[in-house]
Amino acid sequence: MNKHDTIHTKSSDERLAMMCKALGHPARVAILRHLHEIDGCVCGRIVEVLSLAQSTVSEHLRKLKLAGLVRGEVDGPSTCYCIDRDGLELLRGMLSGLCPGAGVAAGPSCPGEIKMQGDAS
Repeated sequence: MNKHDTIHTKSSDERLAMMCKALGHPARVAILRHLHEIDGCVCGRIVEVLSLAQSTVSEHLRKLKLAGLVRGEVDGPSTCYCIDRDGLELLRGMLSGLCPGAGVAAGPSCPGEIKMQGDAS
């Protein structure tokens, strides 16, 4: 079973939650940002960039890979990691479904907000 087998059997909400959970640690966000900045695959340098233990970085990468946000391929004794662009595009699409688009005026988010706006005038 590859990562897509795991990911594609989940509902969209479960997938979104899994991706957001994977991004719920600053080190994983930093890893993703680093992979985006180098725009390529990296083997081992992530440990140097983050100043974290190899085992810690490996666990963060495992979670990002399981969520479909990075890809990892074995290259000899090491594993090379890249951004999974399909996964990030999927995440972007699911998040855009939760957020109003640019230029679209956001309405009140709850009835209490309407009351508060009315009270202020």
